[in-house]
Amino acid sequence: MKNINEHIDKKDLKSVNKKNLKLAMEDVNFANLCYKLDVSEDVLCKYTSKLESTVNDLNNCKGCKGLDYCKNEVTGFVNFPSVNEDSLVFSYVQCKYKKEAEKYKSNVIFYETPKNLRNARFSEIFLDDKAREEVLKYLKEFMNDFPNKKGVYLYGSFGSGKSYIINATLNELSRKGYSCVSVYYPTLLKKLKDSFSSKTGNYEKVYNELLMCDVLLIDDIGAENNSAWARDEVLGGILQSRMDNEQITFFTSNFSLEELESHLSETNVSTDKIKSRRIIERIKQLAKPISLVGENKRTEKM
Repeated sequence: MKNINEHIDKKDLKSVNKKNLKLAMEDVNFANLCYKLDVSEDVLCKYTSKLESTVNDLNNCKGCKGLDYCKNEVTGFVNFPSVNEDSLVFSYVQCKYKKEAEKYKSNVIFYETPKNLRNARFSEIFLDDKAREEVLKYLKEFMNDFPNKKGVYLYGSFGSGKSYIINATLNELSRKGYSCVSVYYPTLLKKLKDSFSSKTGNYEKVYNELLMCDVLLIDDIGAENNSAWARDEVLGGILQSRMDNEQITFFTSNFSLEELESHLSETNVSTDKIKSRRIIERIKQLAKPISLVGENKRTEKM
């Protein structure tokens, strides 16, 4: 079967292309784009359709409120032309929201961490809560003097923004080139335990990442179902290694250290206050306890 273009002589095809270009030029935005490109009419005729797509992308960008509202074919990008001798080359160019997202892209390794915490950053932390003054002041000093200060054991009321604040800290440090890992502790323990019976289990890989990273966050410690294995083999081993190697470690919890000690002493089979006390002493070596008791901000940005 012959191509339809074979039934149209070159003169007629050129005429059709010019007609299409002329119609497209009736759009002011299209005409402005062509004027800026400063190429011949023949070149514009070859790319009328693609140029119209570019104008459509640019129109979608007007008044756009963010990547979640993007209507373009490729989210966060405009397929924009550039001149290359007697032709146009189209490439995807980031919009301002995509550039901003890339700027704040974190290299933290997250385990079982919600999306809003993975994207946490200091610029979106509410500063109008006096309960946060102590921890934010300490973290400012911490960032300025990294790595010469301890991490933080941040404890207090539910939904007060503990996890958001510390994950924001990790995100900032990762952008400075430090390897960071954030783990939601209760779910991590279950995943590690399940990996023993799985053919694709990656217990050693995950465990070693917790040991080796420059900065670690153990999020929501105390919310787990405590067991001797979780306390002594997993948590105890991680803390001892990080203490021996002077690695920065953060914690969040709803428990004070005294309450956490009580929680860790009790398992479903026994009570061991000595081993629990040993864990608490390691935490004290690694982190400065700071209380955060504030209003529940779980439904809004931190």
